[in-house]
Amino acid sequence: MSQGEMPSPTPTPSCLSSLARTAMEASWPLLKAGLFQLDAETAHHVTLRGLKLAEKAGLLRLLPPLAEAAPVTVAGLRFPNRVGLAAGLDKAGQCVNGFGAMGFGHVEIGTLTPRPQPGNPQPRLFRIVEREAIVNRMGFNNPGIAQGQANAADRTFKGILGVNIGKNFDTPNERAAEDYLLGLRGAWTWADYVTVNLSSPNTKGLRDLQQDDACRALIRTLQAEQKRLAQQHQRHVPVFIKIAPDLEKEHRRSLARLFVEEKLEGVIATNTTLSRTHTEGLRYSSESGGLSGAPLTARATAFIAGLAQDIDGALPIIGAGGIMSGADAVEKLHAGATLVQLYSGLIYRGPGLVRECVESCSSGLADAARR
Repeated sequence: MSQGEMPSPTPTPSCLSSLARTAMEASWPLLKAGLFQLDAETAHHVTLRGLKLAEKAGLLRLLPPLAEAAPVTVAGLRFPNRVGLAAGLDKAGQCVNGFGAMGFGHVEIGTLTPRPQPGNPQPRLFRIVEREAIVNRMGFNNPGIAQGQANAADRTFKGILGVNIGKNFDTPNERAAEDYLLGLRGAWTWADYVTVNLSSPNTKGLRDLQQDDACRALIRTLQAEQKRLAQQHQRHVPVFIKIAPDLEKEHRRSLARLFVEEKLEGVIATNTTLSRTHTEGLRYSSESGGLSGAPLTARATAFIAGLAQDIDGALPIIGAGGIMSGADAVEKLHAGATLVQLYSGLIYRGPGLVRECVESCSSGLADAARR
């Protein structure tokens, strides 16, 4: 270096982290083009393996740590931001750290059942690219609650971890409570909250558990066990219920009354839909299973708005269904949700959607507070 020449500035850790996140987000179109050449389920597994390899290689440490943005306390848990990963993308709990590194404030894994099960026959996952939609009939393919715990044992993610539980496909509905109790017990010591999935359309008869009498009995059974486990382990784990967007208005209202009466700690609205509105005539639209993605956006938001009115602030709503942009996330909050969750939007828009939604939710809430 010649006399008088100034040394080049050394990049700071925060600058390197910002560059790493920018590179991750910028690379998504190319990665997506390659992944979309594969069938949907193969692409899903390739993505999870890639995330796990990135973690093992130490690449996740290059990304900035989880930052707080409009943090909120729900059911006694402090969520560092309003945006989470919905159940279904990381069924086995193998990539909690990888998804956490994208900026999610909470990550929900599962659905996990008491016993491992392979799920429905393949093919069972389909993209409707023209509408940025996905149809799935996975059928709770998962390694079981015990293996889910083992997979998530290396968690370094500093946000909130949710565990979504369900019943095994061969457990009759009259014995469903036994499976949910096993799931609750299996998740208790390592989950920050537990979600009871009553709304997947891909396990025969599961949605029947959303009927008022069956739902009330299940809630009471789980709450009794929740109290016992809290005393035994000296920690409280909130229990939420996830419901379908296809409920008729009166059924939604009656469930809302039930949730308030039974002092449920939270409800996730919504799961996938059986409707094919806006996808009629397109390839894979006629495949059986639940539809998610952009065609669900308006339906889920309207459902949340109705549910929020029914509940009247008595318990929090976690909004999911067709969040494809930051504006969609803010609409869910304005409709009455306290938190939001992404699923299909992440597949179509990539990890940049997480930051967009976190920033939009933070600024959208600030704007609302100023008005």
